[in-house]
Amino acid sequence: MGLISSALRFAVFCAGLAFAANAVAADELQLIESINTYRSQLQRCAGQVSSELPPLSADPRLVLSAPSIGNLQQAMATAGYPMKNVQVISLSGPRDAASAMKAIQESFCQIVLDPQFVNIGVSRQDRDWRIVVARPLLSARLGDTQTEGQRLLAELNTARTRPRQCGAQSFAAAPPLTWNATLASAAEVNSRSMANNNYFDHKDRDGRTPGDRAELAGYDFQQIGENIAAGQDSVSTVVQGWLSSPGHCANLMNPQFRDMGAAYATDPKSDAGIYWTAMFGAQ
Repeated sequence: MGLISSALRFAVFCAGLAFAANAVAADELQLIESINTYRSQLQRCAGQVSSELPPLSADPRLVLSAPSIGNLQQAMATAGYPMKNVQVISLSGPRDAASAMKAIQESFCQIVLDPQFVNIGVSRQDRDWRIVVARPLLSARLGDTQTEGQRLLAELNTARTRPRQCGAQSFAAAPPLTWNATLASAAEVNSRSMANNNYFDHKDRDGRTPGDRAELAGYDFQQIGENIAAGQDSVSTVVQGWLSSPGHCANLMNPQFRDMGAAYATDPKSDAGIYWTAMFGAQ
């Protein structure tokens, strides 16, 4: 099953009034967005500087009640989550998502900046918060890289069919993207490089950028963009993660992009196990 570790700590803040149920739900979503924004930027944590990290995908199976925290392995099994690793942050006192995020940055930055984690669940009862981050076991249900790349294209085109808010940016519905084999080839090279060399970055180990990769592959572009993901073992969770991250969401909703190619690569020796790249372009 893998290592099971639980970080159960408590941060106490001054008391105050509880929010209504709908405000609580909004705060839970806001905290997830804040954590993903935090992960998307370079951060100093425990004397080290983190790299850019992929967004965590919200998973309802990780929304746990307080009694469930006592036996994480049983809770994960009951929820149907095929766990490889999981950690829990418990907070007592934060009055809203901003206060909870401040407590996480101060005391739990190493947990939310751990590159192995893929999914997140947040639950709240009054001023008691539980943030569960986890990495699932990779399934064997994926098709070949081109098949999954085409599925990714289909889901992104579905996402582009309606207006969307990506952080502070508003996007109208955008025209569908067209599959481009040249961009797919460049995406596969990047995913394989990340998997085999165990890193997550838009710049590869030779210093090449997405534009460099597209040019080397033979794609003559006016504009180029790239989304990357790590750890998710299905197209739907990759898309969900990107839609919940303002920068990734803005890329996939950009109406100026017309072409897309995508691919994944796996390496069991890497931190995340599986890495995805989608390249967007306009010629």
